[in-house]
Amino acid sequence: MADLLWDDVSDFFDPDLMGPLPDVRVPDASVEDWQTVLDLVVEKGWKCRYCEGGTVLPMPRAEPVLARPADAECPDLRVWPTADVLAIFRFHAADEVDFDVDLRELQGQERIDVFCGFLREIGRRLGKPVLMDPQGDYGHPVLGFDVEADRVVVLADPLAR
Repeated sequence: MADLLWDDVSDFFDPDLMGPLPDVRVPDASVEDWQTVLDLVVEKGWKCRYCEGGTVLPMPRAEPVLARPADAECPDLRVWPTADVLAIFRFHAADEVDFDVDLRELQGQERIDVFCGFLREIGRRLGKPVLMDPQGDYGHPVLGFDVEADRVVVLADPLAR
């Protein structure tokens, strides 16, 4: 059974209501958690591309990337759990694994099933929640992977139109 049903949560995937690029995050993370996510990407065989300053490079180890100088350009890791769903990880800080998704790619039951599966994989591997906040509304998650429930759940009331 699906974690979320499209008819129940479509407002949370509406780019006009949520912003097209909501923030997805694992709070209270560590360098080791980042490395676990990088290892998961490789293990699952998800297509990926790591870039620093526009230069494509091999998949890094988390520690040197997160230890770069404060004024260095923030690298990103693009991960495609399927050909038509993209997550862009940004290495802003060691204490939070964060990535963006484009809600325009997450329309319909099939796509949110892929998204929920992706969140579940990360959350289960880390044993931590994976939360999605509306774009620009950090700290107010609307849905996320719940470790105790072992599934993606709704964390907010439906949005008012």
